Amino acid sequence: MTRSVEGMSALVTGGGSGIGAAVVARLAAAGARVTVSGRRPDRVRAVADAAGPAVLAVAGDVTDARDRQRMVDAAVEHGDGLELLVHGAANMYRGALEELDEERLVEVFTSNTIAPMLLTGLALPHLRERRGAVVFFGSVHTQRAFPGASPYAATKGALETLTGVLAAELGPQGVRVGCVRPGGVLTEINQRAGLFDDVEAAERMRGLGAAHALGRSGTPDEVAEAVEYLARAEWATGAVLTIDGGLSLGVTNA
Repeated sequence: MTRSVEGMSALVTGGGSGIGAAVVARLAAAGARVTVSGRRPDRVRAVADAAGPAVLAVAGDVTDARDRQRMVDAAVEHGDGLELLVHGAANMYRGALEELDEERLVEVFTSNTIAPMLLTGLALPHLRERRGAVVFFGSVHTQRAFPGASPYAATKGALETLTGVLAAELGPQGVRVGCVRPGGVLTEINQRAGLFDDVEAAERMRGLGAAHALGRSGTPDEVAEAVEYLARAEWATGAVLTIDGGLSLGVTNA
């Protein structure tokens, strides 16, 4: 059984670019009332303007307790409740183990793991009232080992485990919890991490595509489609959906 996205109230964090922005656009196109948050006011406003009048932009940082509360309050007011919480906000940090900086390590865990847990807790009373859903983002890094990716992989592994734990904990309260595990998608977070922004960018992109069984990297909207499914699917909870073009299979089209 599935519910309609039309009229659904949703909060999407990290919606100023990449997959988060694609989620906002897809949900809004399906008739949801969406509150989109992000650290850069100009970017979240641009996403909201492009998606239409049913989308409200709220600038804020998920690692700030006051901002988290403000996001939830704005979403509840804008949508007359809250049925869907999508955790798109994330930070990327890579490096060899012996070279890791403690401050940056704490920062990435705070952004990627601790903040989503706390934000979910704030939203829970409203999600419980509407028998709503929470969607996290995992990563193909939890399925394939990429040297130098230990900080990011560890934060995403934690979210994938959290998906099952919270599904069991919140299921009796009527709240569903799911996770989408994307493969290689060219987004701004990857560019900021230095994966695609050097003179070998074109070669890197070709190599990334060839590592997928389907022979190409994915698009933000293809990942957003899976988020919409989890928002609609009333008998799906605890699921980690792998949407990775076969990257986790370990084959190559090179």
